[in-house]
Amino acid sequence: MGSSLNDAEKASPDVQPSGGEGDVHDLDSLTALGYTPELRRNRSLFTLLFQTLAIAAIPFGEGGPFISAIYGGGQLSIFVGWIVVLILDECVALSLSELASRYPTSAGPYYWSFQIAKSNKTVLSFITGWIWLIGNWTITLSVNFGFASLISATVSIYHPDFVANSWQLLLIFFAICLITFVICTFGNSLLPMVDTICAGWTALTIFIILVALSAKADVGRHSAAYTLGHYDTSLSGWGGFTFFIGLLPAAYTFSAIGMISSMAEEVADPAIKVPRAMSLCVPVGGIAGLFFIIPICATMPPLEDIILAPSAQAIPYIFHIVMGTPGGGLGLTFLVLGVTMFCSISITVAASRCTWAFARDNAIPGAKLFAIVNKKLGVPVWAIVLTTVVQMLLGLINLGSSSAFLAFVSVGVMALAISYAIPIAISLLWNRRVEVNQAKWNCGPVIGPIVNVIAITWIAFEVVLFSMPTALPVTSITMNYASVVLVGFMAMAAGWYFIYAKRVYKGPPASDGL
Repeated sequence: MGSSLNDAEKASPDVQPSGGEGDVHDLDSLTALGYTPELRRNRSLFTLLFQTLAIAAIPFGEGGPFISAIYGGGQLSIFVGWIVVLILDECVALSLSELASRYPTSAGPYYWSFQIAKSNKTVLSFITGWIWLIGNWTITLSVNFGFASLISATVSIYHPDFVANSWQLLLIFFAICLITFVICTFGNSLLPMVDTICAGWTALTIFIILVALSAKADVGRHSAAYTLGHYDTSLSGWGGFTFFIGLLPAAYTFSAIGMISSMAEEVADPAIKVPRAMSLCVPVGGIAGLFFIIPICATMPPLEDIILAPSAQAIPYIFHIVMGTPGGGLGLTFLVLGVTMFCSISITVAASRCTWAFARDNAIPGAKLFAIVNKKLGVPVWAIVLTTVVQMLLGLINLGSSSAFLAFVSVGVMALAISYAIPIAISLLWNRRVEVNQAKWNCGPVIGPIVNVIAITWIAFEVVLFSMPTALPVTSITMNYASVVLVGFMAMAAGWYFIYAKRVYKGPPASDGL
């Protein structure tokens, strides 16, 4: 079973973690979960938190799909929606943190489902694992393709008539994937420092945007009431439901918070540090995000003009108009591009660790190859290759149908959300929270069930929300095919299970407990 331990290895006192001076406690934790340590523990609590914030990438996470917030009514849904989503996603983060503390392994949700379920463990873990893997791949794809679209929109600041065709966008996307691959493969020892730099860059970006937009405000400044409460339901066609469409950017921003669990085997004392980083991401990122969205809400041009922004990228257009010059718009957009590059690197690292962990348990085709960790580089090189190749192949779909490709963006959020909900629901409803109450980091017997219920309810609504088109009436172009794509992916996974995996996949190794 890849790198899982046999009984002799578990009993041996001579097994040492590959990270050099790792704590014996770390080794005991991982071996108790059934795995041999293979990755270097070169991350701290702060670099783990910085990586989580890099994956959230506030200016890009909120700014990339910002056009949805415009359809969602504008300022009210942007500001109030941000606060609402922060509360709901913090409940998800807290629920995942408990599980990550009880079972701190890169295997993440599918390992949690296997250990907590009382029956049908193998099937449940396989289902959870494939949904988790699909979510990791497609959310990473959405970041990298969103990066390409943002670059295209940036060019439009100086060349308003420029619209990147499908081939040009695809080539930009391929270049991003390859650059990210090289950095993630050969720069592992530097990545904690990169995440630290990203935190500083993001804070500087938000501060500069706050000052620049507030000072220039070329199209005027709105009143406080308009800034925080303007609401236009005429653009989406959804009537009273319009507000919820405006939640999409905020929900997308924090959709990948659980991915940091895949880094558990690269940090010392993961049972404490992983849940701390995960639970801090939403409040820290959420407060910072307010300083990003409020100046935009206070200075943005008319909503009906933003709808027509090049490449459906609202942020470059808003920066250009509010700053009054192409140079001013480019300067602010460049800062966001930097944040997006850091996000691309951090999320690719996390997705590759998820791929490696699932391969380690013999759950994907070619598992033996993708479970190999390069001893010299200290990373699962072939897992990074697979993550990159899958993205590039899926990117080809944009050549045939941009609407079909856009479905992958929603699929990423939906798949990650479902993979979170399965172990949370099993823990709450089936296991009665017996396991998570034993975790070193947990919410307690009173608050714990409350946040679990809120998390499951929000996820159920979120899945529906990301299945819907942003505007009515629906056409073949505006139709959201996300649910169809997700079902298609799951059908492929089911086929693989019955054709081959059913005979070889036995689930992750059983836990001896921590």
